[in-house]
Amino acid sequence: MNWDQIKGNWTQIKGKAQQQWGKLTNDDLDIIEGKREELVGRIQERYGIAKEEAEKQVDDFTRNYE
Repeated sequence: MNWDQIKGNWTQIKGKAQQQWGKLTNDDLDIIEGKREELVGRIQERYGIAKEEAEKQVDDFTRNYE
């Protein structure tokens, strides 16, 4: 699934994102609105990881969601 599809279906997908990253709040997910860079930034912030690691997790999530 590409990010245009994820953004368009964010309401349905954000539950899966919350399962993947339990430290993300509902407010975080509402703010993210399917924006990849926003998701990466929030994961970095909540988990205290490097941007590269957050991007890898998001890429893995995208691949596994398909």
